[in-house]
Amino acid sequence: MNPRSSLAASALAVLAAFPAIAAETPDGAIVVTATRQAQRANELLSDVSVISREDIEKARPLETLGELLSREGGVEFSSLGGPGASSSIYIRGANAGHTLLLIDGMRVGSATLGTPNIAAIPLSQVERVEILKGSASSLYGSDAIGGVIQVFTRRGQGEPTVSAEVAAGSHNTREANAAVSGQANALHYSLRVGKATSDGFSAIGDSSNGQFNDDNDGYSSLNASANVSVDLAKGHELGVQVFHSQTRNEYDALYYDASFRPRTDYNFRSTSTVDSYAAYSKNRLTSNWTSFLRVGRSTDDSKDHSSPTERDDFRTHQDQVVWQNDVKIPFGSLLLAAESLRQTIDTSGTYAETERTINSLIAGWTGSFSNHRLQLNARNDRNSQFGNKTTGGAAYGYQIDERWRARAAASTGFKAPSFNDLYFPDDPLFGGGNPNLKPETSRNREVGINYDTASTSASVTAYRNIVSDLIQWSPDDPSDPSNFSWHPHNVGKAKLEGVTLTGRQAIGDVTLRASADFQNHRDETTGKQLILRARRHATLGFDHKLGKLTWGAELYASGARYNDTANTVRLGGYTTLALRADYQLDKDFTLFARAGNVFDREYELRKDYETDGRTVFVGVRYQPK
Repeated sequence: MNPRSSLAASALAVLAAFPAIAAETPDGAIVVTATRQAQRANELLSDVSVISREDIEKARPLETLGELLSREGGVEFSSLGGPGASSSIYIRGANAGHTLLLIDGMRVGSATLGTPNIAAIPLSQVERVEILKGSASSLYGSDAIGGVIQVFTRRGQGEPTVSAEVAAGSHNTREANAAVSGQANALHYSLRVGKATSDGFSAIGDSSNGQFNDDNDGYSSLNASANVSVDLAKGHELGVQVFHSQTRNEYDALYYDASFRPRTDYNFRSTSTVDSYAAYSKNRLTSNWTSFLRVGRSTDDSKDHSSPTERDDFRTHQDQVVWQNDVKIPFGSLLLAAESLRQTIDTSGTYAETERTINSLIAGWTGSFSNHRLQLNARNDRNSQFGNKTTGGAAYGYQIDERWRARAAASTGFKAPSFNDLYFPDDPLFGGGNPNLKPETSRNREVGINYDTASTSASVTAYRNIVSDLIQWSPDDPSDPSNFSWHPHNVGKAKLEGVTLTGRQAIGDVTLRASADFQNHRDETTGKQLILRARRHATLGFDHKLGKLTWGAELYASGARYNDTANTVRLGGYTTLALRADYQLDKDFTLFARAGNVFDREYELRKDYETDGRTVFVGVRYQPK
């Protein structure tokens, strides 16, 4: 049996075994990321997951954003240690740099590394998360080959309120958060601050590793967000949004002292800062035309103390202007937008180029006729380094009856090389960047079917994404093991294919949910499995409300993965179980408890790097009703 038919057969078997599993997005919920326009989830033509505030509260403070994302179908996660450590997200098997991260619509991430800093986004500041899976460059441009993660920070509405919470747990972990939010006539406001610290655990657990240091690698975070808007008149809104997060993380490494002896007994640490701030104006110019203008800047700043005498600094600024127009027409809705993005870097190294600009035009249309739904998107990006790049997408859906709908989509995508790929300072011994690189490109195809009723829904999506001109760093002379000179080249081609099932079922006071992925992500050049991607992974969870008590569990299982491109270093599969409970002390106070990795399972997300054992957290939350 070929891999595609095997994947499909496995998916159908699971769907038959769980006839009542449901779509991850609640029926009728409003989603923005899929089309850049507000749309009901049960009308989407793409594969989207939504993590609600309620879902986030269940996970905190046990899980990070990366871990919470990996509980969604089609998403995997790896980390170089505990909270705050460098982390990667893989959507449908695409590389970590193939995911675009947005915070309230603002692009954030490192232009030197070419990846978003998932570890620096605290869940305490997040209202909800939307995950768009599959190539989305026709809407969002570069970096969206695998998908888009959009984080929405918390906003103010209703009566003015003050809320707070404190929690403590394993590894001397402590967290405190406070907020004031509400609405006063036409003014909406929200201000939230948070702090977390932890003694952590040793990042590397294998004593044979040359970077091993048997000490605790701690973590701390200080974060804040503010959203203020005013309704100038009906249909006219003016606002500002601010996000700030600074994390300090210790890790294991080595350096060579003055006598050229390797040393690991240093407090290696890095400080990461992610900032985003913008002003926007939303105006309903006519009954059919809404204009949205946003101007802002995001910053990704990293300071790495790699020895007692050295510190590596990398800072990315992204200045962004977006003007979007939504126009209702007799047969649907038009999207017409223009964007300007200026990326600049400031580093402790010397780069040949430190700035680039991307000017973009976007057009889209969504419409419906009887039981048919259509979506068309096109985007042109004029990059100062690579010239024009045009991408497109088309999707079709058919409402079979009031419960069943089918969908199909095709799209193209691309990712521009990072500044490290292009211009990392060349060293005669160790190599450097390659200014002749081309952008990576992708062709994505997918089909899906959804089932929705008042209490039950189910979905299955099958996809294939071919990524070409993959950028890979490789030794200049692979036959010489003493040669440490590496440069990047456009030599790779990957085939990302799989089937994702997701679901949720309500039965009285019990809610069940599940997801399962059957996937085959391979390097087409070598035939090897892509690193850190499992062939199978799944989740199963439930929540049960008993009066003032709400309790639940989450089971996560992953198959084996490989840590290296040659597929010689195997990371074993694993299963973890998390438990949670919330007890309503009165209408305003909630006592909560969380337990992670209940069976104290030992496993690795990266070779030699530790993951947390059994952990327990307790806390109290004050949230006026």
